[in-house]
Amino acid sequence: MLRSATFAAIRKAKPAVGFKSAMLQASRGMASSETATIETATIELGPRAFEGYNIETPSTQGYNIETPSTQVTMSKADLLAIYRQMQTVRRLEMAADSSYKHKLVRGFCHLCTGQEAVPVGVESALTKDDAIITAYRCHGFTHERGASAFGILGELMGRKDGVSKGKGGSMHMYAPNFYGGNGIVGAQVPLGTGVAFAQKYRGEQACTVALYGDGAANQGQVFESYNMAKLWDLPVLFVCENNKYGMGTAAGRAAANTDYYTRGQYIPGIRVNGMDVLAVRQAIAYARKYAISGEGPLVLEMNTYRYGGHSMSDPGTTYRTREEIQHMRSTSDPITGFKHRLVDSEVATEDELKAIDKEAKRFIDAELAKAKAVPEPDARELWDDVYIRGTEVPYLRGRVPEETHYY
Repeated sequence: MLRSATFAAIRKAKPAVGFKSAMLQASRGMASSETATIETATIELGPRAFEGYNIETPSTQGYNIETPSTQVTMSKADLLAIYRQMQTVRRLEMAADSSYKHKLVRGFCHLCTGQEAVPVGVESALTKDDAIITAYRCHGFTHERGASAFGILGELMGRKDGVSKGKGGSMHMYAPNFYGGNGIVGAQVPLGTGVAFAQKYRGEQACTVALYGDGAANQGQVFESYNMAKLWDLPVLFVCENNKYGMGTAAGRAAANTDYYTRGQYIPGIRVNGMDVLAVRQAIAYARKYAISGEGPLVLEMNTYRYGGHSMSDPGTTYRTREEIQHMRSTSDPITGFKHRLVDSEVATEDELKAIDKEAKRFIDAELAKAKAVPEPDARELWDDVYIRGTEVPYLRGRVPEETHYY
């Protein structure tokens, strides 16, 4: 019989425990006999980091999975890199917001301001051989997968050096092993399942993270993907970014069951504090190990929150109060919370983190200035890249017969 279980903390402790220097064997660029002094911190996530579904073994057909540890031990360099990445993604989205308001960005534009812990935490737990596919709130994931801020901002403004040559815009961005950026609600979930099938077929030690929002969670194609993934035990992590609102509709008004991590039924699930970057990282690392070991898929729910509207055209205050937004900013901000954790555990000082904040702002400001200076693509390039070169159809129709293009 399926049941829910709250993951117990390994031990009761302060949210962040001490910072120390340890002699660790370096795994990169050093002979096996060499050692290096690496400063590490052990941080306790607390009992609310995770909640599991069908994780323990309540019957003979249970899933006998150990719960993710609530202790995280990382080097100071890695912890500061995570902080830097979250600040960079925040600044990137702020630049996109400003550019949209100055009419440099046209069309749809969906920002992840407030949700930075998810793309940064996910990426920090993966290898570059793993794949990610997501919906249209994709700027943070695109950057984390290796696309430059210059290329992302250029793409938003329709410039020829954008990551999609200025033709994709906000919702269609790509990077190595990053399959978008998809504009059709929920369509990326079966596509991600297909990528995971390819990984298993080729015998790769890799997984696919297929992300979708709470608004897409009721789609039939999501459940079809669950079924196929479990039938073949594909290495796919279905990750629901639950930011509480599907466009302007509260999750509880659209879904009979808002415990999205239980929706897989026959697939185990984990609910994660999506405003805690280390909890996200720990959950994805655990889920990845599970998936590539041959156990099959997992469903993860990242509880998070967007500060802005669904898109730039949505003020975001007609279906929720300004007080609610301010409360989330002041009590649950992923960057502020991580900053306090780093300072409290003596990983970094306030001054060190302020220097990173300023560095991220300078970097994004410079990338934005460079992107603005790039021209739009030539109109003749409109017909390029519709088909792989050499496989084109004889012609493509325009709006009227006179605009028909012949290859």
